[in-house]
Amino acid sequence: MMFYTLQETLLITAAAIVIDWAIGDPRWPTHPVILIGRLIGRLERWLRPESAVLSPGKLRLRGVALALITVLTAYAVLALVVFAADWIHPYVGYAVSAWFVSTTIAVKGLKDAAMLVYRPLAAGDLDQARRYAGYIVSRDTSAMDERDTARSAIETVSENTVDAFVSPVVFALLGGAPLAMLYRAVNTLDSMVGYKNDRYLYFGWSSARLDDVLNYIPARLAALAMTLAAALLPGLSPARAIRAVFIFAKLHPSPNSGLPESAAAGAIGIELGGRNVYFGRVSERARMGWPLRPLAAKDILSAVRLLYVTSILIFMGVIGTWLFVRS
Repeated sequence: MMFYTLQETLLITAAAIVIDWAIGDPRWPTHPVILIGRLIGRLERWLRPESAVLSPGKLRLRGVALALITVLTAYAVLALVVFAADWIHPYVGYAVSAWFVSTTIAVKGLKDAAMLVYRPLAAGDLDQARRYAGYIVSRDTSAMDERDTARSAIETVSENTVDAFVSPVVFALLGGAPLAMLYRAVNTLDSMVGYKNDRYLYFGWSSARLDDVLNYIPARLAALAMTLAAALLPGLSPARAIRAVFIFAKLHPSPNSGLPESAAAGAIGIELGGRNVYFGRVSERARMGWPLRPLAAKDILSAVRLLYVTSILIFMGVIGTWLFVRS
């Protein structure tokens, strides 16, 4: 495939961010992440059939095979697509690359999902808000109160500031659409098999670790960008955001998720974390931030604004770098 210059890569990535802001997740054709999810499901059924009894060692090896096949397929297929588009015409290659990078980004999708929780919650329809919260979190939402329902949406938005924006942008800048899609394949693997439960503790181990490695630097960039974004938003505190990152992020079980969550909690002035129920089991997550006031539905709006301003700052950084390189 053609290797784009730095200027071209910067413009393609900037265009992808704008496409996501304007359009969001495409309804047609089938979203690439859905196709990746279908591939993972089929590979899982092949690598660990229900009738098989496998040792932890074999489960780990088959989990490694699952991860390798998935990420290499995602990268190779997209590299071929971009190569073919570029062969037709360079501008076709640019357009195809920008569109595929945009499918790895989900700022608008995150906002839309959060607002589906916010609107009924603000209107007092807790049951409806719980139902929509259940679409974006893996925890049990059936018995959550208003505070925990809002918290679930805020934690999703803040954590996915990394997974659905900063990380795909970083990998798009490093290796174009194919590398951005490779990252999205890893993230999809983690969301499908990266659980520490009886079924996936060994089989999903490699997928979860690979996701941790790829998100390590982007998560720290996101925490910095979110702190800067907080300085531009009325009512949010960049000083609390950075303090929260240094105090609370290390308490999170993930080496990465605690950074954006603690930055959001500190900036907004709320406490995230606490009691969650996963697959019937109670999990007490580390509490992050300071509960300066009771958490409420309106805090979802603050999290969404923080996400958008963070994305705008990074977009401006991409454009600024393009202007610098161009000169």
